[in-house]
Amino acid sequence: MELDYIYFVHSLCLLGRLLIYTHGRKLFPVKVKNRKDPVTLMDFIVMLIRIMYKHPNITISGISHADSLSPTSLVMEVLRTLCDRKECAIECIYTIPVIESLLSPIIALLKGKQVDFNRAETTLTHVADILARIATTERGLSLFLYEENNISAEGESISAAHVIVQFTRKLLVEKIPALSESTTLTSLKGAFIFVCRQMYNTCEGLQVLKPYGLHDSIVQAWKKASSLSERVPTPVPGAISSSATQDLQNNMVWEETLLDNLLNFAATPKGLLLLQQTGATNECVTYMFSRFTKKLQVSRCEKFGYGVMVTQVAATAPGVVALQSSGFVKALVLELWSVLECGRDDVRMIHPKSTPMDPIDRSCQKAFLALVNLLSSYQAVYELISKQELPNKPEYPLREMPSSIIDIIDRLIIIDSDAKIHSLFNFEQSHTFGLRLLNVICCNLDTLLLLESQYKVSQILLNTQKENVTETSGNQGDFIIDGLSVERNHILVRVNLVGGPSERFLPPRALQKGIDPYPWPMFSSYPLPKSYIIEVPKKSASKQDSEICKFLASSKNSEKQTGWLEHCKKQFCKTMMTKPDAIRGNVLADLLEKIVMHRSVSTSECFFAATDYKAVDSSVKNQSLSSVDKLGIQISVRYGKYLNLLKEDSEQDLCLLMKHCKKFLVQQQAKVKSSLCCLQGGYPGYDWFASSVFLIMSGDKERALKCLLRFSNLLVSAFLWLPRLHASIHLPVEIAESGIHPVYSCTAHYIEMLLKIEVPLVFSAFRMSGFTPSQICQQWLAQCFWNYLDWTEICHYIATCIILGPDYQIYICIAVLKHLQQEILQHTQTQDLQVFLKEEAIPGFHVSNYLAYMERLEQTYRSMVLTDMRNIKLKIT
Repeated sequence: MELDYIYFVHSLCLLGRLLIYTHGRKLFPVKVKNRKDPVTLMDFIVMLIRIMYKHPNITISGISHADSLSPTSLVMEVLRTLCDRKECAIECIYTIPVIESLLSPIIALLKGKQVDFNRAETTLTHVADILARIATTERGLSLFLYEENNISAEGESISAAHVIVQFTRKLLVEKIPALSESTTLTSLKGAFIFVCRQMYNTCEGLQVLKPYGLHDSIVQAWKKASSLSERVPTPVPGAISSSATQDLQNNMVWEETLLDNLLNFAATPKGLLLLQQTGATNECVTYMFSRFTKKLQVSRCEKFGYGVMVTQVAATAPGVVALQSSGFVKALVLELWSVLECGRDDVRMIHPKSTPMDPIDRSCQKAFLALVNLLSSYQAVYELISKQELPNKPEYPLREMPSSIIDIIDRLIIIDSDAKIHSLFNFEQSHTFGLRLLNVICCNLDTLLLLESQYKVSQILLNTQKENVTETSGNQGDFIIDGLSVERNHILVRVNLVGGPSERFLPPRALQKGIDPYPWPMFSSYPLPKSYIIEVPKKSASKQDSEICKFLASSKNSEKQTGWLEHCKKQFCKTMMTKPDAIRGNVLADLLEKIVMHRSVSTSECFFAATDYKAVDSSVKNQSLSSVDKLGIQISVRYGKYLNLLKEDSEQDLCLLMKHCKKFLVQQQAKVKSSLCCLQGGYPGYDWFASSVFLIMSGDKERALKCLLRFSNLLVSAFLWLPRLHASIHLPVEIAESGIHPVYSCTAHYIEMLLKIEVPLVFSAFRMSGFTPSQICQQWLAQCFWNYLDWTEICHYIATCIILGPDYQIYICIAVLKHLQQEILQHTQTQDLQVFLKEEAIPGFHVSNYLAYMERLEQTYRSMVLTDMRNIKLKIT
């Protein structure tokens, strides 16, 4: 028998090595004795799996390492090797017969049958290992999610993903009788949760697994494990048996395993919302921070660290609060300070640090990008700094290290006293770092308004520029041109000018060679020098003989005309593809007014119940606006005047419009119980959509307000007009209390999902950079692409979404990222992708050029995307 087994081991090892090579696999099919048909490659792999099932181990006397020579171990070694090699896996593993063979015992157990092999738990754990390796690859994941060739317990044909998640849920609640008495059940549970994790940490996988509520099952198991840990008394020497100690350790490992798997829901926007709903966000983030500080790998199947997950978590208010409470933010700040201002003294003595040549030294680049990722979303900045004053101490001890974002702003950005200057060892380098960080985070217009309203950032920079002059007797000296004054000049122009790529000019931040190293004017007070303002070419009024104008003129009672909406869509698409410039000015205003009117009176088109709001100016005149709103109004009016859309006295009308909008939206705001700063009152940011509508209507307050009130009944308002659903009564209470907007949990989720399919190179670039598409898209959408697209394209974005449907918001973002593909790949190489996407506008992008592409996306994805958008009022499961 032992000689036969040695022959078996030798044959298996030989064949296993043979399968690694292309020519080795070409030897199949092979004719063998006592078998009518030749053995194909698939037949051989299935035979290996059956050997693993039937002969899990074999007793060989006198051999200490017999377990490593067991049939299961030998077969697993072959299967793992094949899984780890792409070409081998495609030919040998990623096939329906192999998947069916791996799932056969699972399906049998789901049907309540007994499996006819020994050591079922160990064998199933090995099966889970192979399934997890398959699920980590795109080909394997697609096979699991979409190939419906397996028969479920109910007798219907379903995909492998459904079989695996059903089995995992039953394992967690211990409803599989054949395994109920197993002593290694927790290991088996963990192995199958890990398989599911390879699916639900992707957008497409979560889409399939979400209906099963696996997050709820995992959190219930975690709560049970936590309660068991709490009930165990503190170990006292001699008072507790070794077996009890081992049980406690096993339970703690199981508890951490469950937290680790829960944490991986945070890999996608919708998954992060599911995690938040479980109430275990803080514990998961604390666990992540403990692994992050130890520089541990996410898992054996992950190529990258926790960077993407941290960025995803930081995109939401509850996520960034959890990061702060876990100590992550403090650790990040301390790490930054140690590389920027500190350093080991012995290293400096022996190897003095070279003078940095780049604005941000390479040693600080990682900390800089980590801070940019953390502060990318307005929600994060608001939770970390809102209503907090700067320390502004009279003295800063040299050994005192900052520990919060407020400290970073105080010590590195707003350096307005000698005490702050003297507290820095590397003043110029550190302040440059702070100004670069300020420049990036101010690209988010809401963050800019918050910093301006709380800390008067631009005024402090202007004062510093005023002081940075040469000393002369009597006359005002010339500006001193150095690295810091150039950085400040760039920021001052950026924060004061609004406009797309062809509407504003930002001075460079590098000196030129030659006699005049910086030919652009510096200033110490507003208004800006005229050289920074690009004159808008005066466009002639839209011709009224265009087809779209004739169509609108013939639509006197559009709400009563059958088929008008479809005719309008066709006419809009035709005009956009042939004469996109015709859709602007009064034509655009009339078009939007009519389409909103038509949809708001249609029962099938109204998504939100109509609200009776009396728009009387006298009722809101005494209502106060926040400082953020006042600054936003000033910026909007300045932009409107620059575009020749508004008159000199438009500011008062926009103030009244904003007051009406706030009053209207507060009436539909639920009273939520939450400690989040962003939920303590109305929408914390500025209403960029209402401002955009005001500009489209050329400053006509009455017309803009009527349009917005009607627009609020439509589904598209939930995604274009962000304040519309802030803590809204239209959302389930638990979602309203989460502080996570549907634009993030729904729109951003599908942007990531479709990007992976449509523009895979860009998706991979984001993963490699540690940044997420949801972060930048959330910013673009919140401020209606202000500062990123020219006004005409902003209008086309709004019109496209209102006329063609809210799902076009997703398709436009995909089109923008596709348009930027080459730049994104380039900046991934230079490791500054997030900085590029936030700081740079989007030149050359025209909605009309990508309309045909977006129509194709609509045909492919609308049924799925629009269904989910319509489900925002439903309780999440």
